[in-house]
Amino acid sequence: MKNVSDSTASTAEAVAAVAANDECVELVAKATIPTRYGVFESHVYRVKSTGAEHLTLVMGDVSNGESVLCRLHSECVTGDVFGSYRCDCGEQLDLAMRYIAAENRGILLYLRGHEGRGIGLANKIRAYALQEQGYDTVDANLHLGLPDDAREYDSAAAILRALDVRSVRLMSNNPSKFDTLLKHDIPVCERVALAIPMREENERYIKTKQVRFGHYFDENE
Repeated sequence: MKNVSDSTASTAEAVAAVAANDECVELVAKATIPTRYGVFESHVYRVKSTGAEHLTLVMGDVSNGESVLCRLHSECVTGDVFGSYRCDCGEQLDLAMRYIAAENRGILLYLRGHEGRGIGLANKIRAYALQEQGYDTVDANLHLGLPDDAREYDSAAAILRALDVRSVRLMSNNPSKFDTLLKHDIPVCERVALAIPMREENERYIKTKQVRFGHYFDENE
């Protein structure tokens, strides 16, 4: 039988860990940004330990927010800016913004420093070259002596808590994002599908995410 004092201690440790994580970011800038999707309030949060600056776009009132539509989007200059078909990042970003605009309420966290699953732009392009030789996205990173995924989502959880978000409907296919939010006491009450058509150029990329990272995949509806 589990000791009651052990359970109490575990709960206290979990609460303390969440509170400590809440202090890992600080709000450093704020302004309104009009976009083709509508008007967003932008917040820039800096991660104290690394200096990384994450951009948060908020539409509508999310304070004391339950079931807030939310996307944690990893920075991807090739997909988000140039529309690369090697990944589905740009299309996911566009669809997430459209969903938020349709509800007139939601949050997009644009997580900088996540380029190439956290290995940086130059290394991502090096990994692309290896993929052209037959490596998948995971093995290409490992061949370069880099982690298969170096991203963290603890700072994203701290930002959501700073915005007083209580629970989210998460637009994601990545189980790690769900696990991290739950760890920091932000329940995910629904997974909202971002159904992007698979292309010949990114089919292996998407299937690798499914097989090697356990990602979900939503067929285009």
